[in-house]
Order: sequence, then C-alpha cells, then structure tokens
Amino acid sequence: MQRRDFLKTAAATSATIASPLFADEDEGSVVYFTKTITPEKALELYRALGRKLKGKVGVKTHSGEPTGNHYLKPDFLKPLVDEVDGTFVECNTAYPGRRMKTEDHWKVVEEHGFKKVAPFDIMDAEKEIELPIPNGKQIKVNYVGANLANYDSLLVTSHFKGHQMGGFGGALKNISIGIASSRGKAHIHGAGDPERMWDCEQNKFLEAMADACRSILDKFGENIAFVNVMKDLSIDCDCNGAPHKPEMADIGILASIDPVAIDQACYDLVVNSEDKGKESLIERMDSRNATHILEAAEALGVGSRKYKLIEL
Repeated sequence: MQRRDFLKTAAATSATIASPLFADEDEGSVVYFTKTITPEKALELYRALGRKLKGKVGVKTHSGEPTGNHYLKPDFLKPLVDEVDGTFVECNTAYPGRRMKTEDHWKVVEEHGFKKVAPFDIMDAEKEIELPIPNGKQIKVNYVGANLANYDSLLVTSHFKGHQMGGFGGALKNISIGIASSRGKAHIHGAGDPERMWDCEQNKFLEAMADACRSILDKFGENIAFVNVMKDLSIDCDCNGAPHKPEMADIGILASIDPVAIDQACYDLVVNSEDKGKESLIERMDSRNATHILEAAEALGVGSRKYKLIEL
C-alpha cells in the first residue's frame, strides 16, 4: 500500500480564507484542520469554508447503532445543524437490527436524542428513487431514500473511524452507503448484485461506493460541504453495536468541500501520527485496500487526493 507524505499545515484564520473545490492545481483542495474537538470548533471550521448552503439543508448523520457509543452525538452536532437551519437525514440499514425497519429506527433516533436537537428524516421510510451514474464503473444507478429529493443542500457530518468492510468510514462512505436506501446499500455492497453484498470482490465494492458518490455530487453540485470528526478511533464502524475499543488518541476535526481530499487527509493523519496505538487502525484500513475508494472517486471526478491542510 502506497502511503503519502504528510502535507505540512499552515496557520490561517477563517476571516482570510475562502476555498473553491479545487483550490489550486499544484496545491490541491483546501482542507481545514483543528486538534480541538468541540462543537464550537466544528462550527468554526464549517464557517471557514465560505460556502453558504442554500434552501432546505439536510445534515447527514449516523443515528447510532443501539449499544454502540462512538457515533457523533446530537448535542455535538447542534451548532452545525442550527447554523444551517437543517434537518438530520439518514436511511435504514440493509442488515438485521433495530435500524433496518423504519418503526424500530425511529425509536433509536428518539432514544439517542436527535429529535430533541433538530427535525429528523429517515429518507427511505416510504420509498426510494434512482439517481443515474452514466460513467459508473460498477453500478449505473444509485437507489437512495426518496426524501433526498426534498433537499437543496447537504452538510455531511462524518465520524472518521475504521470499518469492517470498507477499511475506513468517512465522508465518501457517508454519501454512498449512508444515503442509499436499504435496498441501495445492498446494491452498492454487492457492486450491483445484492445477493453478493457480503462476499463481493473488495475492489468492486469500493468502486461501487465511489460510483454512488458521483451520483450525489451530480445532484448537489456546489451545494454540499463536509465535516469529519476524528475521535473514538475504533477499527470498527458505528454500525457495530459492540465496536472495538479505540487504541489511539483522538486527532481532531476537518472540514472541506472536497470529500476525497478530506478522507485522504484523515487517512494521512492516522498513518503519520506518532501515536503507537495507530497500528491496528492502519492494519484495518490497509488490509481492506481502503484507499482504493479514494483512487476510484478521484478518477470519477468526485474530488482530488491532493490537498492543502490548513490548521485553524
């Protein structure tokens, strides 16, 4: 697995910086970073992007698997969702559990306190819609929650951590698997064959996720932004009700309008960390060839693996 050299950070303030999707051909996309993990700092990084999300805004989150505890809590996300006057959005799962059926999923949402902070929308509660992917390498259509059509913009809030199948979960997984309907999740996992969702060839699965990401970027264009939180860095996803205990310390918060760049930066921050506990997370990511989703998404024009990290 090729590992990239870590890009040096540059100090800056939100008042002096604005970043287009691809900031500079030589430097790549801008990714803001802070080591301070607080709701207020997450809001500061989002504001630094200089991107005003228009109309009705969906705030993509993870409602949290019951008995799991690493998902981003609604109180942490409150300043962000208040800033955009947003609605939390999520879809049902494709695996058995209390988040697979809508009526059970609603109970989890309430138990985890999301509805106390902002409106919540399980987007595939009633039906799904299709988003085309003309240039998709593995899939040509993405099945997403039908209510996605009700939103003009997306603020994608992601807990970056390991993942049992994808190697890591961040912004790209959150707009592919995360926005897909229950059937759509199986469709992506199986690279177009839902019957193969648990034993699909790994690179095909990763490429199918990248294909799905392309359809979301096609829909929202410039009306999308990303915040990744690198805390509780388990090797397991928040979809695991009993995730492995984190072995390395929290790293920080990142924000960008490029989902490829922000996930690449997260991967690099783990790999280049001086924390001796990082090895299990690196093994989880590299054993699943996790960076192939970055390669595939970049090839589809979803974003750039080249970035400039700016510490606030």
